[in-house]
Amino acid sequence: METQIRSPHPYLSGNFAPIKRTRSLTRCTYTGHIPDELIGGEYVRNGGNPITNDDLCRDAHWFDGDGMLSGVLFRRGEKGQAVMPEFVNQYVLTDVFLNAKDNHNLKRPFLPSIATLLSASLLTIILVVLRTLALVLLSRLPGSSKTVKKISVANTGVLYHDGRALATCESGPPMRFRLPSLETVGWYNGRQSENEGSQCKRAGFGGESVIGFMKEWTTGHPRIDPVTKEFISFHAIFIKPFVYYSIIPSSKSFSEKGHGLGARFNLPIPGISSPKMMHDFGVAAHHTVIMDLPLSLNPMNSITRKPVVAYDPSGRSRYGVFPRYEPDKIQWFETNPCVIFHTANCWETTSTLPRPETCVHLLVCRLTSASVVYSAGAISPPVPKPVPPEYVEEEQCRLYYYSFPLVADNLGETPVIRNQWALSAIPFEFPSLSSSHAMSAARYVYGCSTGSSSYYSAALGKAAKIDCLAKIDVVTLIARGTAHPPQQIKGCVDVRSLDEVIHSAEPNDPIKLFQMPEGWFAQEPRFVPRENATSEDDGWLLTYVFDESQLDDSGECDDSAASELWIIDAKSMKEVVARVKLPQRVPYGLHGAWFSEDEIAEQKPFDRLRQETPSKVKDTSSPLSSFRGLVERLIG
Repeated sequence: METQIRSPHPYLSGNFAPIKRTRSLTRCTYTGHIPDELIGGEYVRNGGNPITNDDLCRDAHWFDGDGMLSGVLFRRGEKGQAVMPEFVNQYVLTDVFLNAKDNHNLKRPFLPSIATLLSASLLTIILVVLRTLALVLLSRLPGSSKTVKKISVANTGVLYHDGRALATCESGPPMRFRLPSLETVGWYNGRQSENEGSQCKRAGFGGESVIGFMKEWTTGHPRIDPVTKEFISFHAIFIKPFVYYSIIPSSKSFSEKGHGLGARFNLPIPGISSPKMMHDFGVAAHHTVIMDLPLSLNPMNSITRKPVVAYDPSGRSRYGVFPRYEPDKIQWFETNPCVIFHTANCWETTSTLPRPETCVHLLVCRLTSASVVYSAGAISPPVPKPVPPEYVEEEQCRLYYYSFPLVADNLGETPVIRNQWALSAIPFEFPSLSSSHAMSAARYVYGCSTGSSSYYSAALGKAAKIDCLAKIDVVTLIARGTAHPPQQIKGCVDVRSLDEVIHSAEPNDPIKLFQMPEGWFAQEPRFVPRENATSEDDGWLLTYVFDESQLDDSGECDDSAASELWIIDAKSMKEVVARVKLPQRVPYGLHGAWFSEDEIAEQKPFDRLRQETPSKVKDTSSPLSSFRGLVERLIG
């Protein structure tokens, strides 16, 4: 009988493949000139890197995997010495990671793959969920490396708030780590982190309710207000009201201003009727936007023979806008269905004529289907069901603009979206901007693009790769669209293709592209401003890059393959001012952040770090330990 050979999973091979080695801070060589503004700071990027990777034929998804932080510190040289870049990468020591590390009973990751939840049968989903529950219970028995109390893998993003660097993922609370070594400190509950000394007895994320373990699930994209330094987040769960909301002030600004608001945890957001896959949201200086899109994340779907994660192309997209501290005053705006994983910026404007009005503006990366959710797991999307003609749109992922004019309380009007159209026709994802311009009318948004449609509709056996970085002047394009409005919903202000933009000779083109050399691919860029900058875009973009000529004939990497960190002039989008040669590769991952020298110096103290459990202290002699090992091997 002929044996069927399964091709390597595209998100477990090439430079998507997990790496096995971690390094403490290691000196790197570089070419070019490292800008002074980077000296003393550190760039850190998060992403999934499964520690349990024996079964290469398993279901897998780009969003799966244990969190791994990869950073480059620009160490300040001693008197007169040059800056010295140093590379470091460390796993985030979550409960799940510590339980699975060196556990040879497990052949597959501890948690079910998103790919399984998207495509498997009801029976398979029940079995994988029961497997995870069994592993959680077994982790409490003697001989286990770590009791699993929280299921987050902390593999999505990184940010800095109130003296803490945090790694995020929406299946749990943030995890604090130390800069610049990237070692794990402990779970952060909104008041303090594990291992920070005398523990605060007051509840934080989740509160003290029976469903508190769900209410502490925090978005992978919390926002930090650049003015007030508040930490703003939401928590999407499976039980009504389905979404909660939290605001945490900076202890420094809180004590200085004495405004008395304090932390606000688990405020319910009304008006959502079912569990949804909510990854991001919009936060302006005074308002917040929650996105209730027709992409469900609902375990009860299985009962009706639908996937746990399911997209309804005939549903409605709803945007709830409310004052930052008053979610009970939410106003809902409805429009055609779409999928949004990332917002770029959110801000308000006010006017007095013909009557006083506040308008909230939102920039997002809008997808016209859920294809990316499937392609990121190398899964064929389901055959789309018929939809009304007004809902039909071509497959795309574009930078998109919404304006939401708020209705006065006493008018009794139905909220209506004023403008909703794409700014550019080029593919656009992983947006970022100057952090000091967030929550205001920033001019420039940076992000990733590609010469193919691979991000949102990758063919099976292929994976999304970024061969262009983009800078979009959103102020100019919004002004053009306002003056000459394109068709609402389906329209676009700048209809040029990626190739047409690349070949543009217009010096003031509102879209500028940095095209990677042939065979090189980038990751999400992060902007760092120049000191005493003369314009908003006066600074640099930092991104990890990889030369795929290092792959062998089968498309795999050997241990000698290495990535680089490129520092690109953000103003011209043409010059690579420095290239840092890393000692190993950095797999294509998710989101990063820049941490300044001052932020590194101002980290809050802690007593100890999270550590792996030494083998010699594990109780392996107990009969319960033998039972645990036996069951783990059976379901591994």
